[in-house]
Amino acid sequence: GGPGDMFRAGRMLADGDLKLITLSLLAEAPRHGYDIIKALEELTSGVYSPSPGVVYPTLTFLEEAGYAVSSAEGNKKVFSITEAGQAHLNDNRGMVDHVLDHLERFGRKMAKAREWFGWNDDGEHGGRRGRGGSQKRDELRAVRQRLRAALGDIVDAPAEKQAEAIAILKGAAEALEALSRD
Repeated sequence: GGPGDMFRAGRMLADGDLKLITLSLLAEAPRHGYDIIKALEELTSGVYSPSPGVVYPTLTFLEEAGYAVSSAEGNKKVFSITEAGQAHLNDNRGMVDHVLDHLERFGRKMAKAREWFGWNDDGEHGGRRGRGGSQKRDELRAVRQRLRAALGDIVDAPAEKQAEAIAILKGAAEALEALSRD
């Protein structure tokens, strides 16, 4: 899968972060669950996409806690923040701003890494598939994921670290190109 797959289960966020982020999004405008999912995908450049199975229980919790209210809009439930929800959000503003900033920065880094390597959203490069058995493809995928993670760390590194990374990658590319010609 793509680079965001490891975060789809919500492991990117600490317990309670999604509740505060959801309140923050509701403070901007009333939303339904799909809007929350799309807003988080957009914020993280597509790296984090919470499932409806995480978002809708969060909205239900916020409503039961008195932090949000819902109203029917066609066949959708639209949620709005309440005064109690706004007060709770204000009490936790520093933390939610920090988490939102972290998500946005991480998403930008991963987007740069995807762009740098030309990986599309499904994690394949140029639509080509490797040769060999399934075990070798799995091994290649695991190495590629390690490389993605390392690149996510290096894209915002100082210029000299980036230059080192480029030199390493150029050498690896030349060696792989030589292999593919044989």
